[in-house]
Amino acid sequence: MVEVLILGALAGAITTVAGMGGGLLLTLGLSLVHGPLTALAITGPGLLVGNVHRAWLYREHVHRPTAWRFVAGAVPGALIGGLIATGIPQSILQALLVALAVLASAKVLFRWRWQPPAAAITPAAALAGFVTATSGGGGLIAGPTLLSTGLTSREYVGTGAFGAAFVHLARITGYSAGGRFDAHILFLGLVAAAAILLGNLLGERLRTWIPPVAVPRLEIGVVLVALGMALSGL
Repeated sequence: MVEVLILGALAGAITTVAGMGGGLLLTLGLSLVHGPLTALAITGPGLLVGNVHRAWLYREHVHRPTAWRFVAGAVPGALIGGLIATGIPQSILQALLVALAVLASAKVLFRWRWQPPAAAITPAAALAGFVTATSGGGGLIAGPTLLSTGLTSREYVGTGAFGAAFVHLARITGYSAGGRFDAHILFLGLVAAAAILLGNLLGERLRTWIPPVAVPRLEIGVVLVALGMALSGL
């Protein structure tokens, strides 16, 4: 529980300051201690709670037609991904975590951009759900997918949170159906949720001490640390 508290608070603080990377470090850090599947399962409840809260805050800005098209693909993708994750060797899941870390590094270091056509939102969402359940990296696909529909600002945040909440609920269902989600994992997931919220508050305080020019360097540092953690897990 102490590990989850520390990593969760660190994840919240990093995401608040740098805008990304906290969830990746949380998953990879937990995978080094508990293995990739348990790490993915623990992050499920925390991310579910966070996205439900965010979706509620931005409920008036959720673009429902887009949201439901996203959910139509993301839920079966996440459910199937969760079931598959419980039945494949841990080494394959670890390799997927490495691939995620490599993609995240490429995005930050080389300003890599990818955007599917708006008409492909449902199949792209299915891929995002599957990737989230098997490596936690579905955001690399979900973000560009939603942006391709023309959503901006609060609509993007609210619609993304709405869809992500369904993704995490579906992958938790998949892990549970595969016999890899129990009361202990749920408890640790809720601890992670509380720690992330605490880290968010800590990050808000740190933002006043960190100059804006240092944020891009922090992003690079985070993804490089994540890549090192992913490779060490092999």
